Amino acid sequence: MQIVLNLANVQDWSGAVLVVGLLEDDLKEQLSNLEKLFEGLLLKNLDHQDFSAKSGEMACFQILKESSQKIVLVGMGTSNKLSLNELRKAVAIGARACIGTSGSLGMLFPWDKFDLELATRATCEAARLSLFQDLRFKSNKKESPKRPEKLELIGLEKASESCLKEINATCAGVELARELVGAPPNKLTPSSLAQTALEIANQYSLQCKILSQKECEKLNMGAYLAVAKGSDLKPNFIHLIYKSKEPIKHRLVLIGKGLTFDSGGYNLKVGASQIDMMKFDMGGSAAVLGAARTIGELCPIEVEVHFLIAACENMINGSAIHPGDIVNASNGTSIEINNTDAEGRLTLADALVYACKLEPDEIVDLATLTGACVIALGDQIAGLWTDNDELANNLLDAANEAGEGLWRMPMHNSYKEGLKSTFADIKNTGPRAGGSITAALFLKEFVQASIPWAHIDIAGTVWAEKDRGLDPAGATGYGVRTLINWVINRKNK
Repeated sequence: MQIVLNLANVQDWSGAVLVVGLLEDDLKEQLSNLEKLFEGLLLKNLDHQDFSAKSGEMACFQILKESSQKIVLVGMGTSNKLSLNELRKAVAIGARACIGTSGSLGMLFPWDKFDLELATRATCEAARLSLFQDLRFKSNKKESPKRPEKLELIGLEKASESCLKEINATCAGVELARELVGAPPNKLTPSSLAQTALEIANQYSLQCKILSQKECEKLNMGAYLAVAKGSDLKPNFIHLIYKSKEPIKHRLVLIGKGLTFDSGGYNLKVGASQIDMMKFDMGGSAAVLGAARTIGELCPIEVEVHFLIAACENMINGSAIHPGDIVNASNGTSIEINNTDAEGRLTLADALVYACKLEPDEIVDLATLTGACVIALGDQIAGLWTDNDELANNLLDAANEAGEGLWRMPMHNSYKEGLKSTFADIKNTGPRAGGSITAALFLKEFVQASIPWAHIDIAGTVWAEKDRGLDPAGATGYGVRTLINWVINRKNK
């Protein structure tokens, strides 16, 4: 989608669809200003609809005038409750109402109520991402409804143009993540995930190395390789590096869980565990690669970012790990596997040890790790675990700026009692109660205490069961924008 700023007055604009955001406050005055554009037809049509500009309300009119085929009015509630998330919601509602129409989409919102750059970013991201569609596996792509090809923000200041490049790069990263998560497991394998990393490296001049199974064996990655043993597909440990040309002030590591399919192993997923949806168990790696693609294009200064993914499948064959097996991670820690369906933390354990050897300033991992997090926070808020207040605040700020829900969760060390093993140093799962906390505490065992580290559980947010406006049904690309904001803002801290 082409995005442009249009400084023209709305009376001089012409296009296929006009979306207007309206506040409950002084609604009549706002409508009277629009009435001049539509020559008395607007209020006449509104008489037949119950529209008072409450948050989420919408009214559509077809062909009011030759210059526009459709006008969409979207309610934004009262001005005292206005927020960037309310703007995103209204934009997504308006954009989705335009599906089936091609041409230019004009948007007019109460820009003066917001910081212009933040409003520009929120509007453009919401419009483009809400119209996203993945047609790769459709035999007849022409069956899909039309979408507007151009977005014009009416009446915005020219100063906002500086962020358009960042918006397009960011949306492209989110769309890449959505495509990776949405791909079926027979198409998106550990090797094809590695190939995607190589393509990003080639396109944006990043460094990339893919560690083979033998190379991982030399590094004693016994936890990661134990999971991979159950699949006929070879594991691929992905290490992608962005390095600024300027002197480096911050070295950061982003780790994404990369289970391209998770059967649960011998603790096979059954019933409500949705085994058919376990293609999205690599949502963390998708977010990390989406962020890598955007960071590679934007080239933030003074930072070095390492992107790590221990990619593999969790399957069942004669070599697969058994419940009760004991394996050793690359830091020597012995792990009793009491549940083969808690495999993601095993792959992350060796990735975290590898990350610490890079001597970074901070480490952040993203993973579709626990159903317990979904029970606690639902499908629109991810969980955040860290002992470091500064890192927590920076990530929460980055998520808030991105409009991605993130909530800091407790991390009491007393819960570690549930991970004690009679035979090994640690078990890979604890009691059912507090399962997302014990999962985070398990990961903490593989991070050097001197390195600030945060874990983000995206099990609920990686996928939308139904259309949520900004997130069409399917893969959400959650986490990409938070990571980008964190990396770019981190250099200034």
